Amino acid sequence: MPQTIPTAKDDAPALVRPSVLRTSLTVEPLTCTIGAELFGVNLGDAARDDDLFAEIKNLLLQYKVLFVRDQDITRAEHVAFASRFGPLEDHPVLGSDPDNPGLVRIYKDLDSKPEHYENALHCDATWREAPPMGAVLRCVEGPEVGGDTIWVNMAEAYRGLPEQIKTQIADLRARHSIEATFGACMPMERRHQLKAQYPDPEHPVVRTHPETGEKILFVNAFTTHLVNYHTPENVRFGQDYAPGASHLLNYLISQAAVPEYQVRWRWQNNSFAIWDNRSTQHYAVQDYWPAVRKMERGDCKSFGVTPNHGGCIDDQ
Repeated sequence: MPQTIPTAKDDAPALVRPSVLRTSLTVEPLTCTIGAELFGVNLGDAARDDDLFAEIKNLLLQYKVLFVRDQDITRAEHVAFASRFGPLEDHPVLGSDPDNPGLVRIYKDLDSKPEHYENALHCDATWREAPPMGAVLRCVEGPEVGGDTIWVNMAEAYRGLPEQIKTQIADLRARHSIEATFGACMPMERRHQLKAQYPDPEHPVVRTHPETGEKILFVNAFTTHLVNYHTPENVRFGQDYAPGASHLLNYLISQAAVPEYQVRWRWQNNSFAIWDNRSTQHYAVQDYWPAVRKMERGDCKSFGVTPNHGGCIDDQ
């Protein structure tokens, strides 16, 4: 049953926008684990209304990814709404809208080069010292069939781990790389320049969400290796480390593929997804060729983060 959340009282003062007086925000959970669709809300209004934005942010912390359809808003309003979560940042490989810096354009058409960055379970830009807090993604033009996106609750993925695995990974750290993913098909010089610009950061395998306090399993398609696994407690013979550490990392990465932790969204033009990048992963399904799929995304940095934290609390 949808959950109705009033956004204003009937006797609200006249300075409140009329749409607040006439409507209320309705929430419909999509799974028992992650995701909810919002009704009766305009994201352009939410960019300007502190109370409405606060309501949406609280719901985002609860459901981890929110979906809204039929949002006929401008790119400037998209940017304004996304910027409420934190300043937007450009992507070093993907292009941005020339009139709206920070609004990343992910356009796929018949002339697009084949690539497979999106159709892997990943957490955005963990190759940064401070990964983005979240993102606001809009479908500008989508296929009639196909092109869905999947999101995964990585707090639930951590909770579902066997206790002995939780103990084993409590203090482990891992490297994340843009060179090994976006840079892999580049000429060597360009690839080395990209790595020099974004040296492989080291993140904890388990992170703590700064607002919910949840433990998050923080490895994904950008993770290359565990950096502090080779200790006397873990390694008796060489094979305990190689391939032992790789087997453990692959097992942890595979947890995002568990369907019980996932929600799948069918896009329509002018529909939006808003997600918390600190507690989720996602996968853009590339099953729509030869149709066109054009998306625009605002990647939101956390306010006041320090390097190597990315809005999360590291467990030392």
